[in-house]
Amino acid sequence: MAHYILAINPGSTSTKLGIYEDRKLLFTETVRHADEDLAGFSKIADQLPLRLQVVAEFFEKHGFDARRLAAVAGRGGLLKPMNGGTYMVSEDMLSDATSGIFGEHASNLGPVLAFEIASKFEIPAYIVDPVTVDEFIPESRLSGFSGIDRISQLHALNIKAVSRKVARGLGRPLEELNFVVAHLGAGISVAAGLGGRIIDVNNADNEGPFSPERSGTLPLKQLIRLCYSGKYTEKEVVGLVTRKGGLCSYLGTKSAHEAEKRAISGDFHAELVLNAMVHQIAKEIGAMAAVLDGRVDGIILTGGLAHSEYIVGKLRKKIGFLGEVFVLPGEEELEALAEGALRVLNGEEAKREYSCLLD
Repeated sequence: MAHYILAINPGSTSTKLGIYEDRKLLFTETVRHADEDLAGFSKIADQLPLRLQVVAEFFEKHGFDARRLAAVAGRGGLLKPMNGGTYMVSEDMLSDATSGIFGEHASNLGPVLAFEIASKFEIPAYIVDPVTVDEFIPESRLSGFSGIDRISQLHALNIKAVSRKVARGLGRPLEELNFVVAHLGAGISVAAGLGGRIIDVNNADNEGPFSPERSGTLPLKQLIRLCYSGKYTEKEVVGLVTRKGGLCSYLGTKSAHEAEKRAISGDFHAELVLNAMVHQIAKEIGAMAAVLDGRVDGIILTGGLAHSEYIVGKLRKKIGFLGEVFVLPGEEELEALAEGALRVLNGEEAKREYSCLLD
């Protein structure tokens, strides 16, 4: 018997929706939200009625009877640290997501939307591999300064999904394989995957390589001087390094495609900046290979920047000696959400409880 699953991925300016029959995609749509439509909401949680209306219109547009659904899977947001896997949406999870106690982000709407829709039809609501997946080994937590711990926040949903996909292609269980996975997008996460567990990763919001809009790791003393220069407030500095850093800081654009066009057309500064980004990504991949003691079954390049032959080609030259390079461009997050729910529905994976966070 087929399982129909609704996957929901709420973003800051969009809601991505997909209906799957087991692993087969039936319908998908990305609904864009204009700034003026969101301006009236003081908190992200207040957007719930708007997002629910989008889902209702999606069902109507595609003539889908929502009573056929077996489960709803929403993207997990900024929640407590937890192991990877598929989690039942619980009251505690809803409270943490709506309050924003661990941070405000549009993905916090994922479990809330899933629960609201699933409750109506008395079916389970899940989240899958949220951004707060934490499978660090103890050594990964130490930052170098007592009282400041490294925090695991990453593109876990896509990183886990592409790892499973490559393992299937190799015909081997993921538990027997070690991958370094680089999710290359607006933020960049480079993860060390030991048998499917992400034992180390740069926090894509404040560590690692610079990206189209994030500064990544910065020279510490110079950053401290900037913070105490009197030119910026704390909020402004955070905005600079997370939204106006990287390519944006050097080239005035967040578009890697635009930067690449400029580099190819002879803009030597654009070429230097792109090469420096590749240089830093390659260094981080090498570092994660060292975390795995050099036992690497493959390096996986994924995310939007993996569509770029320019970036991928230069990365191959730098990292190819570490092992086979697999390129899976883009983000298949809706598919990953549906597959996570399907594994539980088929009994291939036990659902996790939010109260049981770390093994």
